[in-house]
Amino acid sequence: MSERLDVALVTRGLVRSRTQAAQVIANGLVSVSGATILRASHKVTETDDVTVDGLDHYVSRAAHKLLAALDVFGVDVTGRSALDVGASTGGFTQVLLERGARSVIALDVGHGQLAETIRHDPRVTVVEGFNARELSAEAVEKMAPDGERPSVVVGDVSFISLTHLLGPIVRSASADADLLLLVKPQFEVGRESIREGVVHRPALRERAVCDVLWAAWDEGLGTVGVAESPLVGNHGNHEYLIWLRRVEAPGRSGVVAQNPTEWLERIATMTGV
Repeated sequence: MSERLDVALVTRGLVRSRTQAAQVIANGLVSVSGATILRASHKVTETDDVTVDGLDHYVSRAAHKLLAALDVFGVDVTGRSALDVGASTGGFTQVLLERGARSVIALDVGHGQLAETIRHDPRVTVVEGFNARELSAEAVEKMAPDGERPSVVVGDVSFISLTHLLGPIVRSASADADLLLLVKPQFEVGRESIREGVVHRPALRERAVCDVLWAAWDEGLGTVGVAESPLVGNHGNHEYLIWLRRVEAPGRSGVVAQNPTEWLERIATMTGV
């Protein structure tokens, strides 16, 4: 008797849900009898050896992307209120909690994706079915348990350009907030520029990062840091981490929010142009 690979991963206890199963399969982490399989619908039998690489205590591998951002950029979230835009299963929220955040609003347009351990943490406010384009100071103040606007905003969103969300995020965050966002070129460039779900051309990846930074500049945000994500996204896409702050925000020692032109050389090198 055979069953779908994503179902088999759940029934064998290798992942928590079919949502996570789909993610690890798409990320090339699942092998069947030694061969990497990228299709959730692939049929397996009871005698097939199914393995998943790279699993740890995090509820999603995306957690490692935020871990990298916090470490590379040196951002301390201890005791701070945070907003996780596009929380999904909760990997970013989990990292924020482990790094000492006082509270996290886990916001997602979907329903029922957040891992139960994260959902029931008393420091987490779960907001589901909410489109991030509708964010505002008033909306966030109602969501927050103490009515406080977040001083840290993290984001990992799909199927929408970050350029559409920067304005709402800026209006929702505190004046001195740190924004740590994941740029996914596959959702920033046109469909005609993508082949088999992947942005292959370095120049297009460069343009995607620059477009987001310039859109942020138009919203009063300067660039403090850019870095390549340590993990590729779905189908092998290169992704990038950015650190933004309001240009006029009170600066911490050594933290300067700059015009994107100051980062063009770094971005070109990072994206392989």
